[in-house]
Amino acid sequence: MFSFHSALPARRGLLYVALAATAWGTAGAAAALLFRHSGLGPLALTFWRSLGGAAVLLAVHPFTGGRRRSPRPAPARILLNGLGLTLFQAAYFLAVRYTGLAVATVVTLGSAPVLVAVGGRLLMTERLGRAGVSAVVGAVAGLAVLVLGGGRDAGAEPLGLAWALTSAAGYAAITLATRHRARTGTPDDPAATTLWSFTVCAICLFPFALAEGLLPAGGGALPATLALLGYLATVPTALAYALYFAGAAVIRAATASVIALIEPLSAMVIAAAVLDEPLTPAALLGTAVLLLSVAALARNELRAT
Repeated sequence: MFSFHSALPARRGLLYVALAATAWGTAGAAAALLFRHSGLGPLALTFWRSLGGAAVLLAVHPFTGGRRRSPRPAPARILLNGLGLTLFQAAYFLAVRYTGLAVATVVTLGSAPVLVAVGGRLLMTERLGRAGVSAVVGAVAGLAVLVLGGGRDAGAEPLGLAWALTSAAGYAAITLATRHRARTGTPDDPAATTLWSFTVCAICLFPFALAEGLLPAGGGALPATLALLGYLATVPTALAYALYFAGAAVIRAATASVIALIEPLSAMVIAAAVLDEPLTPAALLGTAVLLLSVAALARNELRAT
C-alpha cells in the first residue's frame, strides 16, 4: 500500500510521480471516448472528474492517516491548488476537443517543463545544472519529434494549441506551489490537499458545466459513460494526483515536470492499442528520446540528494 508520508525519500518520490504520470496518460483516452459517445463537453467532463475524484478521496481519507502526520492545508494553499487544477484540467480537455488527443497531450506536457524550469529558477533559485538542462532539452526535442513527425497536420489547430499552453501554465503553477510549500514549511497532507483542491475545482466549474450541458446522453451508451466517468474519477484523478502531490514535495519542480512527460508516452500506447492509432517511426523515435531524458533527469535527481 502506498504511503503518503511527508518525508518521502527521493527514490519513492520519483516512483510516485512516474506512476501518476502513467495514470494521467489514460485520462486523455477516456476523455476521447467520452466525447464520442456521452454528449458531454470539456467543462462538464472536467466537473464530473473533479467531483468524482473529491468523492473518492473523501471516502478513503479516514484510512490514510494523513491528518495525524501533516497539518491541514491552509486556505490559500487550497485555493491556489484548486484554481491551478481547474485551469490545468479544463484547458487540457478543451485542447483535446479542438486539436486532438496526441497534439494536446504532447504540447501541454512539452511546454510545462520549460515553464517550471523558468519559474523554479526565478522564484526558488533552483539550479538544473548541465545534466538537468540537457535532460530538459532532450525531453522537449523528443516531444517536438512526436508533434512534428506524427503525420497529423490537420490536428494542430491554433485554438487547441492555445488551450494546451494554458493547461501547461496551470500545471506549472501547481508544481511550483507544491515544491515551494515543501521548502518553506511543513508539507501538507497530500491526500487532504488533493481532496480540497478538487472540491474547489468542482465548485468553480459547476456554473460553466451547467451552461454547457451537465448530464450525459441517455440510451445504450449510458452504462459505458458511467463506467468511464467512474474510472476517470478514481485512477487518473484521485489516485494519480495524491501520488503526484506526495512525490512533487520531495523532488525538484523541474524534475517532477519532466518525469511527468511519461504521460504522453502512456497516452500514445493506449491510443495505438485502444483507439487504433498507428505508431509511426517518428512516434517511436520521440518515445525513445523522451524515455532517455526522463531516465537521465531521474538519475541526476538521485545524485543531488
